[in-house]
Amino acid sequence: MNSSTDILKDMNDRSRDVFRAVVESYLETGDPVGSRTLTRSLNEKVSAATVRNVMQDLEHLGLLNSPHTSAGRVPTQVGLRMFVDGLLEVGDLNTQDRQRIDETMGGTAGGGSAGLAGMLDRVGSALSGVTQGASLVLTPKHEAEIRHIEFVTLAHDRALVVLVFSDGHVENRLFTPPPGQTPSSMREAANFLNALIEGRTLGDVRGAIQEEIKARQQQIDVLAREMIESGLAAWEDDGSDSARLIVRGRSNLLSDGGAAEELDRIRNLFDDLERKRDIEEFLQLTEDGEGVRIFIGSENKLFSLSGSSLVVSPYMNADRKIIGAVGVIGPTRLNYGRIVPIVDYTAQLVGKLLSDRS
Repeated sequence: MNSSTDILKDMNDRSRDVFRAVVESYLETGDPVGSRTLTRSLNEKVSAATVRNVMQDLEHLGLLNSPHTSAGRVPTQVGLRMFVDGLLEVGDLNTQDRQRIDETMGGTAGGGSAGLAGMLDRVGSALSGVTQGASLVLTPKHEAEIRHIEFVTLAHDRALVVLVFSDGHVENRLFTPPPGQTPSSMREAANFLNALIEGRTLGDVRGAIQEEIKARQQQIDVLAREMIESGLAAWEDDGSDSARLIVRGRSNLLSDGGAAEELDRIRNLFDDLERKRDIEEFLQLTEDGEGVRIFIGSENKLFSLSGSSLVVSPYMNADRKIIGAVGVIGPTRLNYGRIVPIVDYTAQLVGKLLSDRS
């Protein structure tokens, strides 16, 4: 079978114009497009019968189909992909969308004042608000090197483990210390960890700590060893250094679905969004290269059951390493021409904010 690019090249001008008009009308309204509607929108004066014949040819090519409830045509997934690859016109981000993104995120200068989590949450709100779709933001793993660790007793059954990172980030977790802990055992635990972890990330050091404890089992006080293991478990249980998927704007998807099959699609999408196991796969969608990528329907393995489209772009740290991604998900009739520059700008803005923080 010929590729969509070959099909587009082989089309005559009339077929290309009709195809473009069908897709653009569908993306705007979500409704099947009839021949009479097209005759009013085409630059060339042609009869409805001629347009119907062209639409039938496009249907035979697998680019359009006719829903059983309507005499009009809608683009297939193959047709949408061909339109996106060969006919989609992506303009610059308009001033209004840029201002709304900047305002929601607090501007490029002050976006990081409330911390990374707050900034990325605002990113999700900005994307869903501007696009009126559902936004996805994959947060980066916290991979800065550890500078210092400390244990603080709060009560006989409550303690605090504090991690200070080389980028100035400080995290603390409450946990239940092993029974019988003393100030000296807590100091020994902290000293042991500080000697081992300085200049390494938390992910790098976990396995090394366990090996070191086994190797020096006779030298480390039992209470200190229990304290070390309990303190690290507080991080593993919380998952605070793991990537996280922030989803905003689910309700926007509901406003777009009226038919029963649309609601079923949205319900499937909600189920997909609730799953936490495919976060890394979401990031992998962006790792083949920089820039915005568009996944239509079943091309998008992460949300394939819902037949949705995903527009996604990675963002990078100061070292130009991909550490996360932002995207918009919605029905296949997304306004791709408008959403692509929005996602692109947002990803670049997040990268700038992260660089400013480092």
